[in-house]
Amino acid sequence: MDEEAMVASLALHVVVLPTLDQLEQPRSIAAAQTLRSAFNKVERANPGLTQDFLAGILDAEKTSINLVESLLRLSCEEVDVYTLDRPEAEFVQLNRKANGLKRILSRIPQEINDRSRFLQTIKDIAGAIKELLDAVNVVSKAQQASEKMKEYKKVSKFKVLEQNKKSFVKHSKSFSDTLKRYFKDGKSDNVFLSANRLINQTNALLRIFKAASVDI
Repeated sequence: MDEEAMVASLALHVVVLPTLDQLEQPRSIAAAQTLRSAFNKVERANPGLTQDFLAGILDAEKTSINLVESLLRLSCEEVDVYTLDRPEAEFVQLNRKANGLKRILSRIPQEINDRSRFLQTIKDIAGAIKELLDAVNVVSKAQQASEKMKEYKKVSKFKVLEQNKKSFVKHSKSFSDTLKRYFKDGKSDNVFLSANRLINQTNALLRIFKAASVDI
């Protein structure tokens, strides 16, 4: 599955890993941990493979479940790997704004067929995107004031953070373009997919900040 089609990580973190958590009973804990390690490994090597795996199962079972829509509905669930645990106000705010955006995006499937509600949701999403970018900038400025961040700028993680910020903006614009096309062609699946990509980018930002904060 190429970059334009995949929704990396969502299937792993909102479906597979929570399911494996429930399997970690005394008799099956070793098997569940082995599967967890395997899924994490293949997802790192091939982002989106977990979604392909689930899609294959659903296809084999001949179900009518729309996987992309289902992932979008589940995407507001908080996941430890995408949760910032720094106590500083700017990190708390960043975490809150990111989760707020994901919650609004996850409402799309239930509101897309109600034009007035969906138009309001679109306005809410635009506002949430701006607030998240503002929160990202506040954290960046706060951390840049420290000597450790000045040293941190020299390593690759800071460059990855900058790349993810640019990617988030790119996917925000792409989501806006998808919405414009939706009002012409009515293809809701494209909106679901684009929303999931934007959630992925939000999660990627959180994960980079989480990794960065360990070293700052």
